[in-house]
Amino acid sequence: MSIGGGLDRAIDRAHSVDATALQVFVKSARQWNSKPLARPDVDSFRRAVAASGLGPFTLAHASYLINLASPDETLWQRSILALKDEVERCEELGIPYLVLHPGSHCGSGEDEGLERIVGGLDRVFAPSGEKAAPDRSSGSTRVLLETTAGQGATLGHRFEHLAFILDRTRAGERLGVCFDTCHSLAAGYEFRDRRSYAATFSEFGRTIGLSRLLAFHLNDSKHPLGSHKDRHEHIGQGEVGLEAFRLILNDRRFRSLPMILETPKGADLAEDRENLTVLRRMLPASRR
Repeated sequence: MSIGGGLDRAIDRAHSVDATALQVFVKSARQWNSKPLARPDVDSFRRAVAASGLGPFTLAHASYLINLASPDETLWQRSILALKDEVERCEELGIPYLVLHPGSHCGSGEDEGLERIVGGLDRVFAPSGEKAAPDRSSGSTRVLLETTAGQGATLGHRFEHLAFILDRTRAGERLGVCFDTCHSLAAGYEFRDRRSYAATFSEFGRTIGLSRLLAFHLNDSKHPLGSHKDRHEHIGQGEVGLEAFRLILNDRRFRSLPMILETPKGADLAEDRENLTVLRRMLPASRR
């Protein structure tokens, strides 16, 4: 949801479509620098979240400029500072999850890119004045690495990429995973029928661990399985189809996780209402 007019307005917009989970940006997604959060804005957002009951189901999405896999030292350092700033903003606002695209190796190779991400995350969560430290469990906001479509040199389109980062970073329990349905299908993961769904999430469990899966982005895809193209579509109108969403929504293992729409929308949010209606029809009446 847009934060135009103030962060707390995102809560009003979520209520207007009867949402039960929310994702926002805590600063401009396409600018490096932003003013510090004003105390009145922080207080009003926290009050609105508390009154809404959305607290445990509120996410932020990190800036698209951040690239922890970059081989360019200046951009890498700038990305570390930017991500650290966004984590601190989330802490201030009481937002439990910050979704992050792992990054692009820009031609330097997957191995080098993954190592850069690990090093960057260690620095983000290092105590002030330290480059890295073994324990990062003291904060509350967790960074969720998002599954990606694998477009160009982007990392995160294989479960093994995410497992590599999670296993080697010293950030420990400060990290998790956000499973994006459009991205994962485009990356080549099949989960559109009961058998392939079971196989894919079994693979996720073996490679990463289901305890690391903390959120979903529910998006249909304009492009087919294995296309490596990141183009979102309305629920049931793309290549993912309805059955995959039905399986996710009715999977008891994921019932308590926040699930976010990143489907196309207009100013009146009519598309959000329509997509939510389609999804809720897949649930038992007691859970709608």
